[in-house]
Amino acid sequence: MADLTLIRERKPRLSPLAERAGDPRARPVGPMARFSLRLRETALPSAAAALGLDLAQPINRAFSKEGRSALRLGPDEWLVLSPEENAEAIAAALDRAVSADDISLVDIGHRQTGILLAGEDAASMLNAACPLDLDLAAFPVGMASRTIFAKAEIILWRFATTQFHIEVWRSYAPYVWDLLREIGREYPI
Repeated sequence: MADLTLIRERKPRLSPLAERAGDPRARPVGPMARFSLRLRETALPSAAAALGLDLAQPINRAFSKEGRSALRLGPDEWLVLSPEENAEAIAAALDRAVSADDISLVDIGHRQTGILLAGEDAASMLNAACPLDLDLAAFPVGMASRTIFAKAEIILWRFATTQFHIEVWRSYAPYVWDLLREIGREYPI
């Protein structure tokens, strides 16, 4: 695994959405630790124990426990989300538990940010620019997938019936935020 010195001292980041007017159903996610985790199948049990998360979920499913979440995006790929103060502990736990030959852990907290969208019209608002079928039967609670929102690549996670977590690259966050505001005009509160 990479040297833990790569987990730098975290300095407060300005949100790319600070001071921007948005749809009242949307709000920026506060600071979080974000990791791209790739694992060999043989390392799955050790990594799961180190994180305290069930990593054996089916692809496109999320699992959360005690503030940590793992979104399985592919056969050997997860997005791990956690409170920002846990970043070094996560990296250290995985470093102890998994051989360097079996893991790739990359801190992507500098690259991504999150937007929460909640409300009865949240799925319809997202479907205005996202090709996924977000009907509850097709995209149930706990589902998470890489997709697009208009021209931006996002990771979309439905964590409650009418609540979604959108992960987006920081440079695209204002675009997604503004588009949600525009779409929201069609869905009165």
